[in-house]
Amino acid sequence: MKTLRTRSDLRAALGSMGAGVEVGLVPTMGALHAGHLALLEAARAECDLVVASIFVNPTQFGPGEDFETYPRDEKSDARTAKAAGVDYLFVPPVKEMYPDGFQTWVEVERLSQGLEDDARPGHLRGVATVCLKLFNLVRPRRAYFGQKDAQQSAVVEQLVRDLDLDVQIRVVPTVRDEDGLAADRVALSTEPRLPPEDVGLARFNGRLHLVAAARVGRTRLIDNVLLEGELA
Repeated sequence: MKTLRTRSDLRAALGSMGAGVEVGLVPTMGALHAGHLALLEAARAECDLVVASIFVNPTQFGPGEDFETYPRDEKSDARTAKAAGVDYLFVPPVKEMYPDGFQTWVEVERLSQGLEDDARPGHLRGVATVCLKLFNLVRPRRAYFGQKDAQQSAVVEQLVRDLDLDVQIRVVPTVRDEDGLAADRVALSTEPRLPPEDVGLARFNGRLHLVAAARVGRTRLIDNVLLEGELA
């Protein structure tokens, strides 16, 4: 596995690949866990070459969320990525992705409304923008996202359709502990340290989800259960 930190190095590395090589992209913000491993394993099984990105994207942080204290452990993440079969690990600094003078943003209008956008204004605009940049840099055949972030996955799917991008979005089922996660307001309300912010039904790109969100300190935790439809 090779770690790359600049857009030019990434393009040069991928440009040396022969024709017909199918690239899989797994975008992450690091702090890799079992859910990320499921994405990496799916990419490794389906693609010739796997690129994983670790970029704590400042534009995904809403008001009151502390970008500076987001967990970062590049050495541990690199070990995890290497063990999962990643070929290239892209770890750019913020100024590499948002150089001085950056002023272009991508916004998926209707799908970005409500839920995460209400709680974290601008979050999904940041997701859409950085994903489009990564798609343009990596030119993957497939990109992998987790079901847990249902609204985010739907936004990225819509982005790909609307802008005619030649990439298949794969949504991988959520990895859970044996006891799963309760997702109804009554159960959440019995825990005083975990007051629910959102519990309800949401339909994204034809898929019906039971969604829930709660906040621990300044961290917003989200989950969902797919009730109707199929993952991409």
